[in-house]
Amino acid sequence: FLRIIRLIKPYSGYAMLNSLFNIIAVVFSLFSLTMVAPFLDLLVLKGGDEYAKRLADGKPQFEISIEWAIDSFYYYFTSVIMDPDKGKLYALYIICILVVVMFFCKNIFRYFAMFFLAPVRNGVVKDIRNTVHDKVSRLPLSYYSDERKGDIMSRMTTDVHEIEWSVMSSLEATFRDPVSIIIYLITMIVISPSLTLFVLATLPVTVLIITRISKSLKRTSVKGKEKLGELMSVMDETLSGLRIIKAFNAEDSNQQKFTLLNRRYTELMNRMLRKTDLASPLSEFLGACVLVVVMYFGGRLVLAESETLSAALFITFIAIFSQIIPPSKSFTNAFYKIQKGIASAERIYSILDAENHIKDPDHPKHIEQFSDRIEYKDVSFSYVRGDSGYVLRDINLTIPKGKTVALVGQSGSGKTTLADMLPRFHDPTHGDISIDGISLRDLKVRDLRDLMGIVSQESILFNDTVFNNIAFGYPDATREDVERAATIANAHEFIEGLYGGYDFQIGDRGSKLSGGQRQRLSIARAVLKNPPILILDEATSALDTESERLVQDALNNLMQNRTTLVIAHRLSTIQHADEIVVMNQGVIEERGTHDQLLTNRGLYKKLFDLQAFK
Repeated sequence: FLRIIRLIKPYSGYAMLNSLFNIIAVVFSLFSLTMVAPFLDLLVLKGGDEYAKRLADGKPQFEISIEWAIDSFYYYFTSVIMDPDKGKLYALYIICILVVVMFFCKNIFRYFAMFFLAPVRNGVVKDIRNTVHDKVSRLPLSYYSDERKGDIMSRMTTDVHEIEWSVMSSLEATFRDPVSIIIYLITMIVISPSLTLFVLATLPVTVLIITRISKSLKRTSVKGKEKLGELMSVMDETLSGLRIIKAFNAEDSNQQKFTLLNRRYTELMNRMLRKTDLASPLSEFLGACVLVVVMYFGGRLVLAESETLSAALFITFIAIFSQIIPPSKSFTNAFYKIQKGIASAERIYSILDAENHIKDPDHPKHIEQFSDRIEYKDVSFSYVRGDSGYVLRDINLTIPKGKTVALVGQSGSGKTTLADMLPRFHDPTHGDISIDGISLRDLKVRDLRDLMGIVSQESILFNDTVFNNIAFGYPDATREDVERAATIANAHEFIEGLYGGYDFQIGDRGSKLSGGQRQRLSIARAVLKNPPILILDEATSALDTESERLVQDALNNLMQNRTTLVIAHRLSTIQHADEIVVMNQGVIEERGTHDQLLTNRGLYKKLFDLQAFK
């Protein structure tokens, strides 16, 4: 909660205005209450003798005290009542006008307080959204290997929304109500310290009860958020795998899984809502209990005709105490809401506090162009720190500038992991990778990735226009730049045939395009970037023969005069590579040209014969 409150700092001006107007509103509320009770006493309970005696005592001498305020009030209205031209009706008229003015001022300042709170509430939530989205985009890929995508989405949406409605909606009550309670309590202490002591004596019991329930509410809320994350994961899997679910007639079993999770989530939500709904009646009941205690002990003092507490002061005390109950009730409700919000905040901060191992050094070296070679030196890698099951072991590899090096091998041999370490999607567990003799860890991540273009097996496109997908990451790209890149990627012709051409909306993940068209857009995106280093990760493996030929031609255009690291399953696409590296179970088993490897009659020869036999 305090971490969220610290986010208010950029909006501290608005927060101070909110606090100021809230205090003014409370003061006007207090004045209206302290005025009504003595007036009723004066107007209804006092007779002519009392009026004459008060006038005879003269105007009270000025001093800063509630007694002086009440006595002055009595003196003024006694003068009005005893005036033959005015009387009690005129005094009643004045007090009614004053009460209306007081309540008008109270509510207008109350509105101003809420007016200036709006930018604080929405601004903090906006900052949280921005921070979470930025962190999610910057965390290394390894972070998401242990996380459910649906749960991450739940934290970014539902949990942020919960903070907005639970914490931020309670923000004003959190700061306003304690101020109101303190001001009312101070006034009550001035009126009757003994009665106020009875009120304060009940606080520890009240706080204990509320705290125990709120802790239970927080635990239930955490479980509910986790279960909602599981629900969203199942929904995401359903939408992503709908074709397979239908093909295997798995609708019923998938629905049973969802129904079970949904029932457990509903049960948790029922428990949470019941605990939340307990806040209002509980605080009201406790307030009523305290009120009864005040009425009993205060009534005894008045009936005993104590000099410390008159009937008028007791009426004033009860009126002020009655105004403590609403903010106390509101504060209790806010406290319960905040507990729910903190459960969501903890889930969000688990993302924000996640350590990012892929970060810039304190004093980075700068590199603007690639001029010599890439070197892997004794590189080993494990996805789990301290795990003995290494995906890569003792890799030594040099890729000279302008050369094409191909990585081949069976699935799971470590090809993609080896390539992913070049743009620092992962860092080596042991060993080092360098460009032009500079360790990748000594470079700014942005400078490093500016040198590289990636075309992967799965075309990663966005639900946007063709133009924006090709110009992704380059908002200043012109129409001519994009068309030139599309032409090199053999994509311009089919783009012109689309409805709207380069302004055509391609749908979610490019669903309105064929596989070959999506891949050529990915290649055009890499062409526009014009990087000196290319990483091609099985860019043609999922295509039909005709699409493969078009994409391969586009890749050949892209690879000209560039340093290229190619991952390939189809050995026919990499026969002209300058060097072919054959990997097996995380180690380099063979290396050489296509002809050399066929002569060696090793693993490469075996893979080649299997594909040739097909």
